[in-house]
Amino acid sequence: MRTKNTTSDALRDALMHSESEVPVSRIGRLWRFGRSAAGMAGAVLGGKNAEPTERELKAMARLVSRVGELKGVAMKIGQIFSYIDPTMPEELRSMLAVLQTSSQASPWSSIEATLREAFGPRAGELLARLDREPVAVASIAQVHRAELGLPVAVKIRHPGIVDALRHDFATARSGAALGSLLVPGAAGTVASNVEEASTAMLEECDLALEAERQATFGRLFAGDDIIAVPRVIREWCAPSVLTSEWLSGRSLDAWLADSPTQAERNRLGIALFRFYIGTLYRHGLFHADPHPGNYAVLDDDRLVIYDFGCVRSFDAPSVAAFAALVEATRRDEREGIRSALAALGATPPKEVSHLRTLLRGFFAPLLVPGPHRIEPGAGYEARVLFRDKRALMQLSLPGKLLFLFRLRFGLYAILSRIGAVADWAELESGWANERKCLRERPSVGNTYAF
Repeated sequence: MRTKNTTSDALRDALMHSESEVPVSRIGRLWRFGRSAAGMAGAVLGGKNAEPTERELKAMARLVSRVGELKGVAMKIGQIFSYIDPTMPEELRSMLAVLQTSSQASPWSSIEATLREAFGPRAGELLARLDREPVAVASIAQVHRAELGLPVAVKIRHPGIVDALRHDFATARSGAALGSLLVPGAAGTVASNVEEASTAMLEECDLALEAERQATFGRLFAGDDIIAVPRVIREWCAPSVLTSEWLSGRSLDAWLADSPTQAERNRLGIALFRFYIGTLYRHGLFHADPHPGNYAVLDDDRLVIYDFGCVRSFDAPSVAAFAALVEATRRDEREGIRSALAALGATPPKEVSHLRTLLRGFFAPLLVPGPHRIEPGAGYEARVLFRDKRALMQLSLPGKLLFLFRLRFGLYAILSRIGAVADWAELESGWANERKCLRERPSVGNTYAF
């Protein structure tokens, strides 16, 4: 009998002790991505809940290895699949979850070259104090520990990843016409989604921009009793490097394995909900990547948030319209839903029955009054999400909103695993009401002033 997590642990160890350059050939990436996407879709949408066979586990290990080598879009999709569907067999989920923090590392020679290009002659000071073996390897960059008077985490962009992403999205743009055939009238939405995803992922490659975002969230949560944001060490940051204080904790899986009390589950779940949803209402910002590799539980029980590459912003009118959509969905007011969607730039269909079902699925935890646990169910299964996305695309929603809706499904899946109990509707309504009081607050550009 296999010991729980032995397979995924062995896979993680094998990947982290191997190196590979990011493949940048468009044709090569297209072929590999096609194979990987088909394999991930089969694992997630197969509808099988039984314990996987040894053959299936070996196939999944090969898939994870291929996806890890590709980095970029393929690895992002693997990370999403690792937590979005609570019906996936645990062993397959844990193997996909390896992609949250682990894949083949970029060769040390290319990492050294990146640092020397970023910092010139003074790079030697950092290289002399940098651990050669990375502690995490993700889709855009890898993280090394270093000592610079204090322990720090040095995030270094994978060489070649920018070109690889541009090839991936060029391929996706050429496939937009096919998407419009599958979803009549959705060509604009397909293009909008591709452009939004392209913008978001290429922004993630700019680690100087991420440093600014991380510093912003650090200011927003300064002094918070549970949420911690690592301090940015600005003198060691560049477009290809981000250095911040070292804050290391237990992963979500490790924390759950320690059998936390219900009170601890509630505290962590509410903190995650507040971080990912509350900041939208309070500051017009949201961290759009809730996968479990982006946070950990510190020894003092605070929740540390990592990776601020994928952060999106909304102006005040859009936040107000989104709040109105949530409230109209909760009250089941069809005209209110139409009006809110129109304010968000969507084109509400004449027939709203499917739209109503779709929105009630997106906001399902908010429709139940009083404290309750978010249970895994049909509304959160990946295959339902994929089916309903077709109807959502017919609304011609702006790409940024579809990013936000995807965030909610991912967050619901995480909260269901944690088993937190809270009055989710009351929490979100409270933040929406706070937002109403901020209407006169001055703004900068398209987002709230900080």
